[in-house]
Amino acid sequence: MLRLPKFNQNGFSLIEVLFAMAIFSIGILAVAKMELLTAKNNRSGNEITQATLLVESHMERLKNISDVTDLGDLDETNLDQSGTPGGIFTRSTRITNPLGGDFSRQIEITVAWNKLGRSRQVVLTSLTHGNGL
Repeated sequence: MLRLPKFNQNGFSLIEVLFAMAIFSIGILAVAKMELLTAKNNRSGNEITQATLLVESHMERLKNISDVTDLGDLDETNLDQSGTPGGIFTRSTRITNPLGGDFSRQIEITVAWNKLGRSRQVVLTSLTHGNGL
C-alpha cells in the first residue's frame, strides 16, 4: 500500500484570513461611524446648552428689574454663551403687556443660531411683576 505524505494543516488559509479581515473591517467601520455621530451630537448638545444658559441668564436679569415699565424690546447679534460679542448666537427680546396695566409684563426671549445650514432656536417665555417675581 502506498502512503501519501501528510501535509501540515496548522495555520490559516488565505481565504480564511481575507474573510476575517473583511468582518473585522466592517466592525471597525461601524465603530468609527458611531464615534463620528457621538461627536456631532455632543457638539449639538453643547450649543443647545449654551443657548439655554444665554436665555436663562438674560431672563433673570430682566425679571429682577424693579419697574416693569422700563422693559423694552431688544435684538442682539453675534453673542457667545456669556452674552459678549463674538459668538454665533442672536438674541431677541420681546416685551408685551397681555394683562394691561403697569403691574406686569410678558417677556419672550429667543436665542437663534445656524449650524450646517439649519436654523435652531431656544425660546423662553415668562410673566414678571418685577423685583424677581
